[in-house]
Amino acid sequence: MKQEELLLDQTIYLEAGIHIGTKVTTPGMSRFIYKIREDGLFLLNLSTINERIAMAAKVLARYEPKDIVVTASRIYAISAATKFAEITGAKLFHGRVMPGVFTNPKREDYSEPAVLMVSDTRNERQAIREASKTSIPTVALCDTDNLIKYVDFIIPCNNKGRKSLALIYFLLAREFMKEKGLIKSNEEFNYKISDFEVKMEMKAN
Repeated sequence: MKQEELLLDQTIYLEAGIHIGTKVTTPGMSRFIYKIREDGLFLLNLSTINERIAMAAKVLARYEPKDIVVTASRIYAISAATKFAEITGAKLFHGRVMPGVFTNPKREDYSEPAVLMVSDTRNERQAIREASKTSIPTVALCDTDNLIKYVDFIIPCNNKGRKSLALIYFLLAREFMKEKGLIKSNEEFNYKISDFEVKMEMKAN
């Protein structure tokens, strides 16, 4: 893939391991597999990842930030998604999404999103089920071992790694802001990929 077609330098993608999947693939994710590494890990197509991040940003930008709900359940995803929500104005649900949150108006935490952004279809399957019942379109980060039932738009990627998730949400936030016309260039996006990473505290001996 030509460098000018990439959202970032290819080296940054590769160093973050955004394309490194698991040793398991589900039927719905097999079409995104580029090859199998010698250690048995499936590798995702980098060009497709890049293209789908850009397309997902366009999809999300069709909606008002207050109508976008982002879910995150793993610690690395929570950190990255929190920063994304902070920058874009989207609403964040971290941890377990309870039954009825999108379907029962009597709940105190009831929400009516226009679109759902999911970080992991396995851990956040309840949110996806809720969205499907009320015809809320779902965009999801999907690794090679993820099921894709009820997902409307897949971003194939490593959705488990700290650096990978930080990079994905960094790009989604930047491209979203550009699509909204809030910034005109990459240079105007005043954030670093590291801003989306979970802060690891070093313990003294």
